[in-house]
Amino acid sequence: MLENGRPFIVKFLNISISEFVILNVVKTNSNKTFPADSFSSTIMPGLPRKFLVLLGLVFLVNVVQSYCTPLIFDEAYYWYYAQNLAWGYFDHPPMVALMVKLGTLLFNGELGVRLVSCILSVGALLFIWLTIDNPQKKKYIVHFFVLVFSMALFNAYGFFTLPDTPLLFFTALFLWVYKHFLQHSTALWAVLLGLVMAALMYSKYHAVLVILFVLISNLRLVTNKYAWLSVIVALLCYTPHFIWLYQNDFVTVNYHLFERPNDPYNFTKYTLGFFVNLVAIFGFTCPWIYWSLLKTRKPDQFTKALTYLTYGIIIFFFISSFNRRIQTQWIIAISIPLAIITFRFMMQDETVRKWIFRMGLINIFIILYLRIGLVYEPISPIFYETHGNKEWVKDLHLKIGDTPVVFENSYRNAPMYEFYTGVPTFSLNNDHYRRNQYSIDGSEERVRHKKILYISKSAADADLILPKSDSTMYYGKYIDDFEPYRKLKTIIASPESVKIGKENTFKVYNPYEYSIPLDKLRFNVSFMTENKSKKERWRINPKPVNPNTSKLPPNDTVAFTFKLPKPQMHDPNFIRIGISENGLRYGINGKTTSIK
Repeated sequence: MLENGRPFIVKFLNISISEFVILNVVKTNSNKTFPADSFSSTIMPGLPRKFLVLLGLVFLVNVVQSYCTPLIFDEAYYWYYAQNLAWGYFDHPPMVALMVKLGTLLFNGELGVRLVSCILSVGALLFIWLTIDNPQKKKYIVHFFVLVFSMALFNAYGFFTLPDTPLLFFTALFLWVYKHFLQHSTALWAVLLGLVMAALMYSKYHAVLVILFVLISNLRLVTNKYAWLSVIVALLCYTPHFIWLYQNDFVTVNYHLFERPNDPYNFTKYTLGFFVNLVAIFGFTCPWIYWSLLKTRKPDQFTKALTYLTYGIIIFFFISSFNRRIQTQWIIAISIPLAIITFRFMMQDETVRKWIFRMGLINIFIILYLRIGLVYEPISPIFYETHGNKEWVKDLHLKIGDTPVVFENSYRNAPMYEFYTGVPTFSLNNDHYRRNQYSIDGSEERVRHKKILYISKSAADADLILPKSDSTMYYGKYIDDFEPYRKLKTIIASPESVKIGKENTFKVYNPYEYSIPLDKLRFNVSFMTENKSKKERWRINPKPVNPNTSKLPPNDTVAFTFKLPKPQMHDPNFIRIGISENGLRYGINGKTTSIK
């Protein structure tokens, strides 16, 4: 991959300062639209010159930032997705992978990963603007950009390539299309609405909340034939992902809903943290944005949709906060309806308009400072994950050359190393971690029976000591013939009959095209709490039901009997059977099974 130099920091600084100045000093006589024969006017008729200039400037800033800023770990992971396009991935639907693939067809390096994000982010701003039909809006173009550009996560997703970026764009497009659908219930708008709903769901599963709360705001849609046409179009377009989920045992759904461990409820960490997130996504403009929401009435069906969508997401995740920690980006979709609601209210209320403009400029100054800090580490107040990755990757590559690397329990480090070196990597996940895309794809075949460097946090028998710039210590050990079998599955067919201290049965499914000797395998059982937190692990010695079995046959299942040991912990809720192959740490081979 091409490495990006630092001289562009100066250009980025100049562009950022220019943007700040333009937001304050662009003259109102630039409100006029482009002439009819202008190319821009043809593409976007009626858009004021000032709007297009500021929109283009935002795009330019994001492109320069994309080029200069090293990848964050999630972006490297999604780049890894894009190396093999599919209709789904372990953690997310496929839209983010498609974005990366399209961008890397045009550019190498970080800009290729982020190019489509830059386009979608200004597209979201455009559709927010088009959705607002107040004729007075042309007088407040600068205020509009101050409002939206001062939203921290909206700003970050202007260049970072994450599933939330297409979620924001398609939420804005969805609301624009839905508004036209309310005005013109025709087959054309119905089909377009269905396509956008499918695109929303292909972006991130949280999109179901956007669609659901808009539907709840207008229950008469259930009697509208064109609304049903939209649903049919959306389901047809989403069918390939449903098929992928079925073919992969609904791995994504099972992980997000059932497999994820969770801590006991903590008010400060969960519920109070949720309210902190509601403030954090808007920063200093927060009081006036939520005041605009509270003061907005529902005189028309579209405004009702905006308020239902906003309140619905807030209430949904408030209730969820009593069960799990709510991540800030989970509520990011409210930025779109609140941008519309707040800007409409700003045009009516001078006091709110002044305060959002003032506080928005403070937000923008802080955001731009932090954005420069992503590139130029000395001014950053924190060590962020864009810092130091190129350096540790380069240092390791110089030490080991093109030896394939296997990272223990790190879907973050593995793709980051491969992105910047082009060397094949693999993440070997054990039962101290969680499953991810490396657990279900064919990446382990790239390193099977090869000499590899195995990197973990264990210093035992280490051949290399590998400190990272964030002070984390890693250790590397060469393995001459790496032979993983992480896709082996343990299946407890009758969990209701599992008894501690008694003989029980389970099966092992071998999905590979070759036999696997049993003498290469060891087994253990993990005992878990009601929150699926692993507390104890015990070695077990299962015996094949057929005593003549010495191998796991390809694409077949072998039944075993074993005695489930009695744990020291009191009253365990779940168990999971794992497999260690060739002395590697025990894997995540079975489903979390209730023994209650």
